[in-house]
Amino acid sequence: MDIKRRLIIYNTLTIIIPLIITAITAFILTFVSSEFLGKTIGYNNFKKVTFINSELLNMTKDIAKSDNKSIEDEHFKSYLESKLAITQGKIIINKNGIVLYSSKDINNISLENTLQQSRDKSRDPIFINDTYYSISSFPIEFKDKSTGNVIFLTPIGKDSGFFKRFIIYVLIAFFASYTLVSIIVSYALSKKILLPISLLKKAADEIKNGNLDSEIVESGDKEIRELCSNFEEMRIKLKDSIHMKTKYDDNRKMLVSSISHDLKTPLTSIEGYVQGILDGVANSPEKLEHYLKTINVKTKQMDSMINDLLLYSKLDLGQIPFNFEKTDIDEYFSYCVEESYVILKHSNIDIKLENHLDNSKYFLIDRERFRRVILNILDNSRKYMNKDRGEITIFIRENNLSIIIEIRDNGSGIDEENTNKIFDRFYRSDSARSNAKGSGLGLAIAKQIVEGHKGKIWANSHKDQGTSIIISLAKI
Repeated sequence: MDIKRRLIIYNTLTIIIPLIITAITAFILTFVSSEFLGKTIGYNNFKKVTFINSELLNMTKDIAKSDNKSIEDEHFKSYLESKLAITQGKIIINKNGIVLYSSKDINNISLENTLQQSRDKSRDPIFINDTYYSISSFPIEFKDKSTGNVIFLTPIGKDSGFFKRFIIYVLIAFFASYTLVSIIVSYALSKKILLPISLLKKAADEIKNGNLDSEIVESGDKEIRELCSNFEEMRIKLKDSIHMKTKYDDNRKMLVSSISHDLKTPLTSIEGYVQGILDGVANSPEKLEHYLKTINVKTKQMDSMINDLLLYSKLDLGQIPFNFEKTDIDEYFSYCVEESYVILKHSNIDIKLENHLDNSKYFLIDRERFRRVILNILDNSRKYMNKDRGEITIFIRENNLSIIIEIRDNGSGIDEENTNKIFDRFYRSDSARSNAKGSGLGLAIAKQIVEGHKGKIWANSHKDQGTSIIISLAKI
């Protein structure tokens, strides 16, 4: 439920429930008063009062048509008494300040009190002979053009304050129920709205204090759950960003440490040979040429290491765009084999291509970047080849979803527990790798490029029979 709908329902209940409770209270009071107290305030009583008022109005018209002699006539008095008997009321006729007629059972004190209250226009009932009467005064004009008024005393029972108490009880019931319902509704509303907000505030304070492990639970109405969901997403992204920043900082430190270590060796060698030339150690043309060639090789080695480091850093930061092209698979790998053939032949390594594709002919790659992947893997196999007659075979096959490229050599192989570590930067866990030349970033760069193609790369060890590097790319 959303907050708007909840507020409408709660506000409606705040009005409807007190009205229902008030109606029930009024019904109970009416029932109790009529059944046990003999006091009727229902429809029949209302009908009776209406009838009495109607009769009194008719009597007022008759009196207005009469004169002094008529009013004093015994027949007219009998007529008035008969009418009053129907209403059980009393009457006082006043003309020019003189009482012409009053009911027989009104004593002088009651008569004077009634006249005084009529003049004061008081609405308070008057008590006569154990009964309360309401006072109604009607001005009239007699046939002789003189004026006066008729005062009717209508019986309202022995307890004149019952109706007032009834109204008071009903109002008390309404305001008490309204207050109680408002408190209950406010509590329920606060539980559904304020409690989730307080929990969200507590979670925000935890985030502010650096605790990003405190999960934000979605609770409450729709809008608050969406707000909690957004905060939880923000917390996760913030936590991930801090984790990535820490990871990048650690990677940067390791990069600096590793590249400094790897650059130190050729740099020290260059420094030694230069110092030898300066000290005159290279005292023959042959020796000088040897020193300069060595310096040239070490310089190129350093340049290659720095280029690899820059490439890896750009790939890691996503700063190198990929230019994907639809490429003929067989033609592409035939070119890679041909390009690598001469270099590998100098190291006494044979390379061949085996295409086992049945349906696929093309794949989508960045030709230049993916070429770097193949060359890095081949160069890695060449460096760690320990056989007199090396062999590298590129197998191409497919399954329902992917093109599989396997580059297998018959070199020294690696321990099975280290097969995935060879894609880490500067990885050299065994003696063979620690003595190898290069930046230590070749396979790490290959992994970055393959993942940039939305593919996967992994290694399988064949122990001393060699190693397979396997790449999986999605079909087009």
